[in-house]
Amino acid sequence: MKIIVIGAGIGGTSAGIALKRLGHEVVIYDQMRENKPVGAALSLWSNGVKVLNWLGLGAEVAALGGDMADMVYADGITGETLCDFSLAPVTAQTGQKPYPVARADLQALLMEVFGRDDIHLGTKMVALSDDGAHVTATFADGSTDTADMLIGADGARSITRAFVQPDGAPEIVREYSGYTNFNGLIPVDTAIGRPDAWTTYVAGGKRAAVMPVAGDRFYFWFDVPQPAGLPYDRAEGKAPLEAAFAGWAPGVEALIGAIDPAASLNRVEIWDITPFHTWAKGRVAILGDAAHNTAPDIGQGACSALEDAFALGIAVATNTVSVEDTLRRYEKIRTERAGELVLRARKRGEETHAYDQAATDAWYASLRGADGAGIIRGIVGNIEGSPVNLGAGIL
Repeated sequence: MKIIVIGAGIGGTSAGIALKRLGHEVVIYDQMRENKPVGAALSLWSNGVKVLNWLGLGAEVAALGGDMADMVYADGITGETLCDFSLAPVTAQTGQKPYPVARADLQALLMEVFGRDDIHLGTKMVALSDDGAHVTATFADGSTDTADMLIGADGARSITRAFVQPDGAPEIVREYSGYTNFNGLIPVDTAIGRPDAWTTYVAGGKRAAVMPVAGDRFYFWFDVPQPAGLPYDRAEGKAPLEAAFAGWAPGVEALIGAIDPAASLNRVEIWDITPFHTWAKGRVAILGDAAHNTAPDIGQGACSALEDAFALGIAVATNTVSVEDTLRRYEKIRTERAGELVLRARKRGEETHAYDQAATDAWYASLRGADGAGIIRGIVGNIEGSPVNLGAGIL
């Protein structure tokens, strides 16, 4: 069977690898011209790592991952440690150590393993059609390709998503999460945080954090609650951070001082999409951000896309009635859980960004002296329902 995948991101390439290894002919198209993903890094919690293990990439991913042994919360103004605890229980309960990884490194690995000869960059899909026997993608340059199945991993502004919705269904729109995220990579610096810890400074609904990734680097990120659409010129560099975090703790001052905007600084407004449950129509289905655009507040966006790839691979491998039947079964496996994670992330974002000041103050108070058990319970709770656990749950 020939399968077209639209999108060479984490979800598209991992799905492509799975489908190729089932013996199918797979080709990927993406409008990007080179591997320049949005965002510097991502959290691979145990469920996401398990999918990559399933694809045979366990050793490679471990080599890309940072040794994130502990989690630390600190007061953003004073620098006082609020809590400091081990993440070992996450590994013990789920059966897999989590890793933060540089997004470009992981994406490059997945593209290489899939096979760069079968990835066509700089090729934007503008239309698709399904005649019941084949599906055809039309690209901006006028070229077309035809296959037995098409998977739209074409991101938050997906063309494929609109195609699979029922006739007359309301338009699915992205919703602003209320804050802007700044992120990038810097060398590890103990003035900011320990090299083996995820350290987060919190105050006033804002966050500044670092996580270790391979190569003695920290992935850093800042959350700034603010209206959508504020003007920003890259020439401003880190000036907005200096203004938003003026007077913060020495660790945050050191973090901002370490940023080289010319080398690594991204600014991303955070949006999500209210969950919906039509992911497939005929020979076409969606996955990744096209299906469940999620705020990063629980670190499950990339993991959820990897779960999609796993579920799609299992559905294609085990169901033989028809392509249409297979994609409906994939949809059935995924929509409820993926939608639940979107809503969990949205709720978490409301708590951490002082949209309800009393709720945020209560969260800050709960961090002071915490042993980590409640936080671990939340992290594991996001993992335990993953299809990659095959019903085994948490031990």
